Amino acid sequence: MNPMSKAHFAARTIDDLMREVVEALRSRGEEIFPTKGPALELTGVLLELADPRARLSRTESRGKLFSCLGEFCWYLARTRSRDFISYYIPEYKKYAEDGEIFGAYGPRLFDWNGLNQLETVVSLLRRKPASRQAVIQIFDAHDIVEEHKDVPCTCTLQFMLRHEKLQMFTNMRSNDVIWGLPHDIFCFTMLQEMAAKSLSVEPGTYKHAVGSLHVYREKLADAERFLNEGWQSTEASMPPMPTGDPWPAVGLFLRAEIEIRTAGKLESLSLQSVDPYWADLIRLLQIFRYRKDRDANKIEEVRRSMSSEVYMAFIENVLSELP
Repeated sequence: MNPMSKAHFAARTIDDLMREVVEALRSRGEEIFPTKGPALELTGVLLELADPRARLSRTESRGKLFSCLGEFCWYLARTRSRDFISYYIPEYKKYAEDGEIFGAYGPRLFDWNGLNQLETVVSLLRRKPASRQAVIQIFDAHDIVEEHKDVPCTCTLQFMLRHEKLQMFTNMRSNDVIWGLPHDIFCFTMLQEMAAKSLSVEPGTYKHAVGSLHVYREKLADAERFLNEGWQSTEASMPPMPTGDPWPAVGLFLRAEIEIRTAGKLESLSLQSVDPYWADLIRLLQIFRYRKDRDANKIEEVRRSMSSEVYMAFIENVLSELP
């Protein structure tokens, strides 16, 4: 293959993958002029992440742990609420229609015309481990009948059990490499790991196919900063999700999220009784809230309770922003 036509990018971590893709867009992306503004584009691209747990960017500019985690909570909560997601990602406000985000993924994943699609594909793979039908549909034919401010960029999520690991294949019609891609990979690999644990297997390779992979001209300076900054170790991965059915823990996680987001603190749940994996994620939600409140002392208190060292760089970055 002519190296100039390369459309397959593979790496172990998201930062290594992002670097390859951003460099390719900068050097050989073609100019396009979509509704949201001029962009550089590569078409028919396949991205391959060897370690789905290496889903956290460690860079200063792209290390969006808290917004990624918030968007994942939004998925799990099965809601279209603008106020929910704009608490974590204010930019979503401009895509709202009557207080809701039309293209929200949560209802499509977990309550699409009364169907829990993730539960359905897990059940299918339990019955037929070699099945090629374990597909979740996100984009719908009705999405383009009328104009909407937000239409899903994701078409399908497919799961395959191969070699006793759960592989995942995502198909995107469109993906912005600077903002959308890190969030999508984080959320989808979390779903992959949850499905894998439900099936008592480990997550395998994650593959992400994109029709239009692009960077907007207005974001090229961000892309340059990403390439020029030296990031920390790219070897760090999130800890493995606990074995067994993840959904009881997810219920506790969502209960804590609501309380932290709406009341500003967590009082109804003792994290001492929660598995360290999920307790750390809840603590990260607390830290995000305390950052909003500009309470460095509370952040430091939560930091000392963290179980995993993986999140420390993100917490230290938050503390550096505050007095």
